[in-house]
Amino acid sequence: MHPDMEKILFSKVEIDEKVHELGNILSRDYVGKELLMVGILKGASVFLADLVRAMDIDVRIDFIAVSSYGTSSKSTGVVRILKDLDKSIELRHVLIVEDIVDTGLTLNYLLEILKARNPASVRICTLLDKPSRRGVNVPVDYNGFAIPDEFVVGYGLDYNEKYRHLPEIYVLKKEIYQYSK
Repeated sequence: MHPDMEKILFSKVEIDEKVHELGNILSRDYVGKELLMVGILKGASVFLADLVRAMDIDVRIDFIAVSSYGTSSKSTGVVRILKDLDKSIELRHVLIVEDIVDTGLTLNYLLEILKARNPASVRICTLLDKPSRRGVNVPVDYNGFAIPDEFVVGYGLDYNEKYRHLPEIYVLKKEIYQYSK
């Protein structure tokens, strides 16, 4: 185990099983529909790549980058779009793919922006959901794992741009992030 980690929260096997389960559900729910999966950069990129490979329907993908954390371990509450979608989503079925839903502020902001672009539908799929931290009610349609209020990294999730490459999801030791500015 990496020395900065307190414990493994989900193993590679558990993650793979959950991603395939979600892929099967999404394939069933979107059969016959043209689906645009929108990955939220950078954290959801690993999850999105595996999720697309676990599905047996044709999908299109695009990415949007938003920030509300900067280099901190806590959301600032101010959301900025760093990279917008490349194509129009008008009259398309859109599935937002997120790595983790925490306070819901970023996702709520993003939902408002995307709904204003007149899609046929907008739904949310997240690998991790931290309901105890929710400050805004956002409708998570597809959820991998509900997790406790712990700071997690790995499988695309980072702290200060580190740890994304780890294949499991870990709880980061408090001393690594608690004194960050």
